Amino acid sequence: MARRSRPAPREGQVTPADIRAKLAEIDGSVQTTAKAAAPVGIAAGAGAVLLLLVLAYLLGRRGGKKRRTVVEIRRI
Repeated sequence: MARRSRPAPREGQVTPADIRAKLAEIDGSVQTTAKAAAPVGIAAGAGAVLLLLVLAYLLGRRGGKKRRTVVEIRRI
């Protein structure tokens, strides 16, 4: 059994060209926003990497002091 669908009204009909135009408009706005946000993202990423390096250095230093071996040398 075939389904019957009602045809859309002529004046409000959406064509594939309308859909392509709207997608191109959305893509253009996304590209513009991404280009504007890129420098902020790069700076935030670099700051996060620097913070992780400093944190790893400080935790490594602390661990080294905590487990330091004391060697005594005595003359007999």
